[in-house]
Amino acid sequence: MNETVAGHIEETKLADALSERYLAYALSTIMSRSLPDVRDGLKPVHRRLVYAMHQLRLDPASGFKKCARVVGDVIGKFHPHGDASVYEALVRLAQDFAARYPLVEGQGNFGSIDGDNPAAMRYTEARLTAVAVALLDGIEDDAVDFRPTYDGEEQEPLVLPAAFPNLLANGAAGIAVGMATSIPPHNAAEVCAAASLLVRDPQADTRALLEVMRGPDFPTGGLIMEDAQAILQAYETGRGSFRMRARWAVEQGRFGTWQIVVSEIPYQVQKSRLIEQIADLLEQKKLPLLGDVRDESTDEIRLVLEPKSRGVEPEVLMETLFRATTLESRFALNMNVLGADRSPSVMGLRQVLRAWLDHRHEVLERRSRHRLLAVERRLEILAGFLSVYLNLDEVIRIIREEDDAKAALRSTFTLTDLQAESVLNMRLRSLRRLEEMEIRREHDALSAEKASLQALLGDESVRWARIGSELEEMARVFAKGPTGPRRSTILSAPRAVDISVAETVEREPLTMILSQKGWVRAVKGHSVDLDNQKFKEGDALRLALPCFSSDRLCFFATDGRAFTVKGADLPRGRGDGQPVRLMIDLSNDEELISIFVLTEGGRRLVASSAGRGMVVEDDALVAEKRSGRQVLNLKEGEYSKLCIPAQGDTVAVLGDNRRLLVFPLEQLPVMARGLGVALQKYTDGGLRQAVVFEAAQGLYWPGSVRPRAMDDLQDWQGKRAAVGKPAPAWATKKA
Repeated sequence: MNETVAGHIEETKLADALSERYLAYALSTIMSRSLPDVRDGLKPVHRRLVYAMHQLRLDPASGFKKCARVVGDVIGKFHPHGDASVYEALVRLAQDFAARYPLVEGQGNFGSIDGDNPAAMRYTEARLTAVAVALLDGIEDDAVDFRPTYDGEEQEPLVLPAAFPNLLANGAAGIAVGMATSIPPHNAAEVCAAASLLVRDPQADTRALLEVMRGPDFPTGGLIMEDAQAILQAYETGRGSFRMRARWAVEQGRFGTWQIVVSEIPYQVQKSRLIEQIADLLEQKKLPLLGDVRDESTDEIRLVLEPKSRGVEPEVLMETLFRATTLESRFALNMNVLGADRSPSVMGLRQVLRAWLDHRHEVLERRSRHRLLAVERRLEILAGFLSVYLNLDEVIRIIREEDDAKAALRSTFTLTDLQAESVLNMRLRSLRRLEEMEIRREHDALSAEKASLQALLGDESVRWARIGSELEEMARVFAKGPTGPRRSTILSAPRAVDISVAETVEREPLTMILSQKGWVRAVKGHSVDLDNQKFKEGDALRLALPCFSSDRLCFFATDGRAFTVKGADLPRGRGDGQPVRLMIDLSNDEELISIFVLTEGGRRLVASSAGRGMVVEDDALVAEKRSGRQVLNLKEGEYSKLCIPAQGDTVAVLGDNRRLLVFPLEQLPVMARGLGVALQKYTDGGLRQAVVFEAAQGLYWPGSVRPRAMDDLQDWQGKRAAVGKPAPAWATKKA
């Protein structure tokens, strides 16, 4: 080692060193681990698994090989990671309840929908499916680029030729650094039909594509309950979510009894955990309409739900279960993928299909060019054979007598170097009488193929016509067979079901007490002596909210989510209560900005730190799950600033720039979820304060002792999204 380098220490700021190394880690995670490629829909580990099995010749017609052999080849040649992670990826590719179109056919125990673990890789065997073969079709024909492996001893493909629309057909999920992807599986026949439509009409929009590709198609079936407009918006933007529900039916018994049979459950829900969840809620008496649950599943799912009373409506019973259990869940859509330039971006449906079609066009060009070179080489050799075939005696004489037979052949018969080499390598058995006719037939066939390839490479419309016919044929193939028919049924959003019969709670007055460190409890009554309330050491009172046990309380957080807690579920007693983060799925990075009682007909103004807001009705803030409901969508670096009652007809907004704007409340849209609209225009900073008030009663600004009449506010009145004017002292003093 150079003496000037050995032992050299260079001082660097810790922040610079950390940021540099973390950026390298982040890029590695994003590009080489977590995000799929839009062209073949595979992450690197899956691509390496499929390619390693291709090298082992594990095609559908061959025998199985031990998974340990496959995993050993993958980590030895391509993937310098642990065998456990590689085997886990292999198992998932073989699970028909996890992958809509498995790329691997497994033999042995590959786990179950109950969440059972697969057998060790030394016991299980695998081979590729026809779908994986379609992904690899043309990989030997220079269809894609290769790169050296991590040790430089092998070559691996950057992407597969992907004659199968794997990204949309099988979906993908992954969490990188600062970004994630979540793509549901779809029906391959519908995806091919949509791609074929895009080939015929390159200007087709998302609405037209969704007429043939209706939405997700999960391997576990179930119901998708979303309005057409919500589905359209999700696929246009690449972001959204789908509500999934179990498929159920009523079975009639004797003497008027009945039971509910669940035959399909939502995607990625483990059946055993679902049953445990229902049983726990039964034990806690949180499912008052349900009498019992039984698992009668064999190869097919059959969950039996018995009502406590036959007088209960099945729809009401199922609605209580949908709200409390994972019989209803949501699947997020976030089509964040790596494009052809290896940069991550969120794409809509049309962009994803366009990227795959462009890749197929490039593959067709490269394969055709590769085949054309092979055909021209063979035609050159055949032309040489035909040149010497009538003079075989002279050829034999030259080979026997000439010192440089190759040069003599080239000069005597005017052959190229390749032709002369091929003649010298010709076997003696090829000198039989009928061989000349075989050579001429092969020459004519290859000449016709050459003309066809040249026509294909010379006309882009011919290439797209070829791709279109391939897609139509693929759609016909995938529409047949056991995997062909659609499994998930798409319905409109469910109608509201009144479950008040299941929520009979004795109405009694309570006071919810929240401490500064986030401990919540309820004290009986409204006349509570707050000064004598005890808290943990170093803690103190943050909020006291009068309510009733029959009320529903909304907890609104800085991440734009609304959480619902029933008054009857608040912890009581003499203790310190319970951390609010255990009652709702609120992360440690987020805080609560507002807690209030949800009322019928109530409305709230919610706004972000960037000054975008909207009016939300209280009914739209109700969340049945602990994970809450996303109400205010936020951009990077933003947070929810306020959630205040919208009782009035006018809004006053103050920005960090100390400018005040007053405008009518009707200029704000009433939405259930969204980014909102601009309340006030800012060049620097964002929203500081906002108040909704009745114009007739005047503005009570926080900290003011008297109302401000509208006549006094004329200078600051304007339209929504205006800049406003410098605020008076009474507005900036306490804000």
